[in-house]
Amino acid sequence: MTAEASMNGFFRVEELPTKVLAGIQLRSVHLENLMITFVDYPEGSSVAAHHHRHEQITYVLEGCLEVTLAGETRVLAPGDGVRIGANVEHSSRPVDGAAKALDAWTPVPKRYKVEPATTLGHHVPISGESLS
Repeated sequence: MTAEASMNGFFRVEELPTKVLAGIQLRSVHLENLMITFVDYPEGSSVAAHHHRHEQITYVLEGCLEVTLAGETRVLAPGDGVRIGANVEHSSRPVDGAAKALDAWTPVPKRYKVEPATTLGHHVPISGESLS
């Protein structure tokens, strides 16, 4: 099977490998140039202000998410979203409880690319991460 063919196929969000960063649970699925991340924000969690070379679209599924984009802050409810261009500073945090969102990315950010679980126990490596 070619690498391209191995990316094709169906998936269930609950069965995707999980990565946890700063208490926030990420489940990602990707192709060569596109990735979607299902993000679970527990109450009290946050993503600090940062920027990256990737374009990102965030869409709120459940709860409310406060997003600051280039100095402007808004609270997004289910059905709301934000477009984040490359290298634009942004941050996010849930308000009034937990929240769930969907992030779409291009190009694929290797930091958030989660590969299937291995025989190394419960550790799920990020693509390119050293296992030692």
